[in-house]
Amino acid sequence: MLWDELYRQTQSLIPGYSAVADQRPFIYIDSVKQCLYCIDIEESESRIYPVSTSENGLGNRLDSHKTPFGVHRIKQKIGGGQPQGMVFKGREPTGRISSDHDQRLMDEITSRILWLDGLEKGINMGGAYDSYSRYIYIHGTSDEKRIGQPVSIGCIRMNNSDVIELFDNVLVNDLVIIR
Repeated sequence: MLWDELYRQTQSLIPGYSAVADQRPFIYIDSVKQCLYCIDIEESESRIYPVSTSENGLGNRLDSHKTPFGVHRIKQKIGGGQPQGMVFKGREPTGRISSDHDQRLMDEITSRILWLDGLEKGINMGGAYDSYSRYIYIHGTSDEKRIGQPVSIGCIRMNNSDVIELFDNVLVNDLVIIR
């Protein structure tokens, strides 16, 4: 993938958006490869992480349990300073640390949360297609053994150590492109 070309395409979708104008690093999620790329165009480098997107594929409709596609931004960063494996409920730390990384049935949100907000009106922003009101996150999971497979119920799951590293390297308003 030519990151410069993807960046130009994104500029045309959301002209004037500050993260684009400032040429901030951005996140690209490839649902086919089940990979997340954190790309810094100026330094011509990217970090690659395995992820899990939805077992139901891509889609933006409310209650679809699909991972939303399109251009998003990081609206909120939640969990900074919490220990690795901290379990969150309602975006609040519970005080419980998950140490079992094969909890398939619980779908726990752990370690860090990057809450996404869609930027394309009628696609992933507003009405029945709003990623933010669907509570779509990039987050750690207690189901690390299945990272790399599409098994989530809409969010983008990451290994706990990876989501902490990503969290520490991105800012609120940085772009997230999901395809």
